[in-house]
Amino acid sequence: MKRFIFILIATLLSLLSASAQTKADSLRADSIYKSMELQGVEIVKQKSLVKSDIDKITYDIENDPDSKSNTVIEMLRKIPMVTVDGEDNIQVNGSSSFKIYVNNKPNQMMSNNPKEVLKSMPATSIKKIEVITNPGPKYDAEGVGGILNIITHGQRIEGYTATFSGNVSNRSAGGSTYATVKSGKLMMSGRYSYNYYNSPRSYSGSSRKTIGNITDSSSDLESGSTSKGHGHSQFGSFEASYEIDTLRLLTASFDLYNGGNKSIGDGTTLATSPLKQTPLYRYATNNHSKNNYGYIDGGIDYQRSFSVPERLLTFSYKIEHEPDKSESHIDYLDMQAADGWENFLLRLKNQYNDGNERTMEHTFQIDYTTPFAKIHTLETGLKYILRNNSSENDRYERTAYDSGDYEFDRDHSSHYKHRNDIFAAYFGYGLKLNKLSGRLGLRYEHTLQDVEYKLGRGDDFKKHFNDYVPSASIGYKLTQTSNLRLGYDMRIYRPGIWYLNPYLDDSTPTNIHQGNSHLDSEKSHSFNLSYSNFTPKFNINLALRYGFTNNSIENVVRMMPDTQIPGLKNPTGKDVLYTTYENIGRSQAINLNTYVNWNATKNTRIYVNGRLSYTDMDDGGTLSNHGWSLFAYGGAQQTLPKDWRLTFNFYGITPNINLQGRGSSYSSYSMSVQKSWLKNRLNLTISASNFLKKYKRYNYTTEDTSFHADSWSKNVNQSFSLNVSYRIGELKASVRKAERSISNDDVKGGESSGGGGDSE
Repeated sequence: MKRFIFILIATLLSLLSASAQTKADSLRADSIYKSMELQGVEIVKQKSLVKSDIDKITYDIENDPDSKSNTVIEMLRKIPMVTVDGEDNIQVNGSSSFKIYVNNKPNQMMSNNPKEVLKSMPATSIKKIEVITNPGPKYDAEGVGGILNIITHGQRIEGYTATFSGNVSNRSAGGSTYATVKSGKLMMSGRYSYNYYNSPRSYSGSSRKTIGNITDSSSDLESGSTSKGHGHSQFGSFEASYEIDTLRLLTASFDLYNGGNKSIGDGTTLATSPLKQTPLYRYATNNHSKNNYGYIDGGIDYQRSFSVPERLLTFSYKIEHEPDKSESHIDYLDMQAADGWENFLLRLKNQYNDGNERTMEHTFQIDYTTPFAKIHTLETGLKYILRNNSSENDRYERTAYDSGDYEFDRDHSSHYKHRNDIFAAYFGYGLKLNKLSGRLGLRYEHTLQDVEYKLGRGDDFKKHFNDYVPSASIGYKLTQTSNLRLGYDMRIYRPGIWYLNPYLDDSTPTNIHQGNSHLDSEKSHSFNLSYSNFTPKFNINLALRYGFTNNSIENVVRMMPDTQIPGLKNPTGKDVLYTTYENIGRSQAINLNTYVNWNATKNTRIYVNGRLSYTDMDDGGTLSNHGWSLFAYGGAQQTLPKDWRLTFNFYGITPNINLQGRGSSYSSYSMSVQKSWLKNRLNLTISASNFLKKYKRYNYTTEDTSFHADSWSKNVNQSFSLNVSYRIGELKASVRKAERSISNDDVKGGESSGGGGDSE
């Protein structure tokens, strides 16, 4: 009889637990499994990894078993509204124009170098990631796709706790640790990670065919190269908070990122006549380079609370410094030329390039939020950024047949300063009425750009921008577990120093690159409609987005005689490819993002994350392109007896569309086995990806009315890894942080950043 009563009570508790899941607060993804034993009867509750709000989607990284072995960039493939291709280029909302925050604060280093940083950061250091798809007026007007907000353990964990982990694979090795301690009203947390990676030998090649108007100055090219390298990265942070009293809070933070790499390579180039199909010239190259990049920032926030709940006043200051340094050498060998092309090869001189770029930034901000009449909320604030960028690119050269000292090449060197001051003010209104919630906002930003040339070609200039940025969103709770959201937002992108730098790079004389210091900010408008239903058993999020831009910054490649390139030393009149940036892009795109997670049983989880998009773009003249692209990521996790877990993942992507061509398709697969001991304090993960084939090939196309170019690369994609982590101490409360803080997300990064590239 007693056993029957216990079983009846357990059944009722199970029903109550299932009913409780219909409440919004039960949707918080604090754990995948939460069990309770009652007289031998086990009740298991599976919770969702995903939570949806009116302006963001949150993915619980900590409670996904894959986080024990994966890096952050690998976990991004699982997150709704985010896609990551085979070369780790990231898109949010179908756009590569987005910003990255860490603990609600912008991280410029991650925004500019997301591939390098996120590949080196273990997912065990992350608690959750927020995809802010409809930024309100309190955020800077920068970011077409949205914002990735990475919440680390330092924000949540308090008390005495520390976790140590190490990993080794056939291509990298590293370790990390994070810890939190509390002493009275003072709470501190810190984390540190280090990663060394080895890039095995990779191969690449390209071909260029002249079409249309073929002359004696035209040439077809075939080239091939190989390279290998190695590098390291380290990331550390420190956070502290002090509760002056129940209404006043003081917080401080410090972040440091440093990385570098070295590489060596060689290549060959052959040019032939499109008319006669005879060789015109050939040469070989040897090159080696090294790069060092870093990011240091510190900030302090003072938060004043009031007796009225959710009323907050915050004062913030932040200082940031971002130094980058690069060096490269290139030597030309075995040069041969047909009659009439000797002068072209004379431009091939052994080179040493020394580059330094620095950013120093000070930010002051004040924010005020207050509720009134229970269902209304007002927010307002002011912000001022003083940003100084400087760039020094020096070239030294000597003739290809000379082994003497390098001589400074003043004509190809460039020094300039770029001051960027921004004043911003915003006002927002929020409403929560039963099942309905909404938000309206308007942000004003005044920008001053002042460019001064110290060395090299270019004219000093100043520019002023005045931007009014509206946003609106409305959400309706269809049921206790499903939501419908409609939103509009306008975003802008200011060109960063990587785009503005007028340095003329003709180290490869057949492919010349140059920035454009006269670029304007680009503006993008988007409308989005989304539906979500997150329950412990089944999760689905569908998001339809339409966006358009009329002056996007595009990477433009043209074939032209080198005599038409301003500032080029010793032009020969031969046709070359010239690449620069211009505000010529007019694009529109429709994206359908789909996320599905099915907890088939208490031990089985199946998930799919995909995006289908159609893009149509042109330059208002001769260039245009359009087409469909598809991204799909899926997998399954199976929990086995005695805390073993098996995971299988697969993803693929079709070529993306850009103004002058298409990217590469890609597919990948991986498997992992995980085991936990000591109540999840000790974790072991063995994983393998693409284990059936060592190399993966990528193909790209670029074309214009006068040329068609194909390029390819072949890289080692096979990986085997082992990860071990161990946790000591207990987790109790949370490290308090200011509700508002500085968020500088207003600069479009460079082509190499991946996180701030051209929108699609």
